[in-house]
Amino acid sequence: MRAVYTASMELIFEVRDADEGGFYARALGHSIFTQGETWDELRANVVEAASLHFEEDAVRPRLVQLHYVKDELIPLEAANALVSCL
Repeated sequence: MRAVYTASMELIFEVRDADEGGFYARALGHSIFTQGETWDELRANVVEAASLHFEEDAVRPRLVQLHYVKDELIPLEAANALVSCL
């Protein structure tokens, strides 16, 4: 039997590389922001920030999802040239 999770049980953080090194994270749909120099530090800071944000709420998320986003720009000319060489 699979567990069924509702949207209110899961808190999703978008994680990106910070310009100065490390990572920063923001919760989708909530005003929660945090950062960390390492992935482990970020994870600990996310848990702390989420706990403090929902400290007085009756309903709290049961799961936190870290969604790592890496931006990469690929010029289409270069991609097309590569494909035509194959």
